[in-house]
Amino acid sequence: MDFEYCKIEIFIPKAHLAALQDALRSAGAGHIGSYDSCLSYYETTGCWRPLEGSRPYIGTENAFCSEPEYKVEVICRTEKVDEAISAIKSVHPYEVPVINAIPLFRTGF
Repeated sequence: MDFEYCKIEIFIPKAHLAALQDALRSAGAGHIGSYDSCLSYYETTGCWRPLEGSRPYIGTENAFCSEPEYKVEVICRTEKVDEAISAIKSVHPYEVPVINAIPLFRTGF
């Protein structure tokens, strides 16, 4: 089965939301009908423990850390997912960004 759309989920620091919106727009993600830059986000808390050799964006090596961040959700055409992920990575501050691309069976019920 071919999926026309994916939902992309991104976890990112709150201060980087505007840069993320620009990156998503440049990649054509969030285009729905006659609208573009459509996304939703909500505040959450990220928790992690940087291990030896990590380059933590925020935190202390080998200590449990947490920080408020946004979980951003955006719809993207499947053929543009790779372009969108590259654009996200270009503005994302995390060593390994959390980006999930989930195929959508149907949209616009």
